[in-house]
Amino acid sequence: MNLLEHIDATRLPKHLAIIMDGNGRWAKQQGLLRALGHESGTKSVKVIIEASAKLGIEFLTLYAFSTENWNRPKLEVETLMKVLINSLKKELTTLQKNNIKLNAIGNLEKLPKSAQKELLDVIDKTKDNMQMTLTLALSYGSREELVSAVKNICSKVKNNIISIDSIDDSIINEHLYTQNLPDVDLLIRTSGEHRISNFLLWQIAYSELYFTDILWPDFKEQDLYEAIISYQKRERRFGKTSEQIK
Repeated sequence: MNLLEHIDATRLPKHLAIIMDGNGRWAKQQGLLRALGHESGTKSVKVIIEASAKLGIEFLTLYAFSTENWNRPKLEVETLMKVLINSLKKELTTLQKNNIKLNAIGNLEKLPKSAQKELLDVIDKTKDNMQMTLTLALSYGSREELVSAVKNICSKVKNNIISIDSIDDSIINEHLYTQNLPDVDLLIRTSGEHRISNFLLWQIAYSELYFTDILWPDFKEQDLYEAIISYQKRERRFGKTSEQIK
């Protein structure tokens, strides 16, 4: 069955976000070290990036490393950073070929200097690409993002740059890491977990949520299509009634 034929190209999610979960469990099932699970997960990253670009998704955000992930065993964190650096080096060609611009959100200063350097280099080299914006959430936590936004807004109020009465959704959006991104339309989480894990809490207020038991290294193009077909079968009301939408 060709699932691609069942996708309505006029009703794609503009912004797709994915919590890429299950690398460690996948490795355990295979009798492998967790590090090999993370390396295998990069293959799915490549597949999903290219499939999203081919479909016409404008914004793709991948949860690559959370603020809480720093608490994992030192060896695993070091491995994840090495995987990140190697992936950035290898995938620059893929990004250029598919006209994809790289973006990153999170507390990037916590990343190792070598990772920061590689990340900024790829961001710079792809800055003029226009087909899709790929955002990597690295050392990212939504609560930390919101705390930072509140502090910045309070500082501006204190210094009479903005007034309290002017604070609204748009002001908050302007102080988030995602200020240049639209709200998320579809959020996918792999591995069977049914939680958000501190990811884009403000930005997913009206997102459609899609959970699958598939572990991230096994998540392929057809699985992405299934998620989008599920999304297109839903009625997005944004607080209105069905009659108002129709």
